Amino acid sequence: MAKVTLIMGSKSDLEIMKEAESLLNENGIETEMHVASAHRNPKKVHAIAEQIEKSSDVVIAGAGMAAHLPGVMASLVTKPVIGVPINASLDGMDALLAIVQMPPGIPVATVAINGAKNAAILAMQIIGLSDPDIHKKHLSIRKAFQTTS
Repeated sequence: MAKVTLIMGSKSDLEIMKEAESLLNENGIETEMHVASAHRNPKKVHAIAEQIEKSSDVVIAGAGMAAHLPGVMASLVTKPVIGVPINASLDGMDALLAIVQMPPGIPVATVAINGAKNAAILAMQIIGLSDPDIHKKHLSIRKAFQTTS
């Protein structure tokens, strides 16, 4: 079964990140959720990264303000990392810029500010490359969004 690990820097990010968790769970993808700040809990972040390498297919990392968590996760794991900039200050622009400004060799896919739902859809797209059932579900979600806009 496909698995996505969701990690966020603060409990205050939970409401946004639950949007990704719900969409993934509704489509048969197992999720695991953690709260661990790259700044306040680096040892915990490293321990979570070790588990991700063993058991997850994709990481969705949400963070606001300095927003180093997605980049730190990308530096620690070989799985795709999707960053969700959270609007915690400066309308989320500080988080967006922190996540997209990664050095060569450590990519982080980045979605819109508070775009956890798109992060889940991108995770499904990635998993769907090797899982035909998830690929079909991903196509269905895309079609549903195309007909509602």
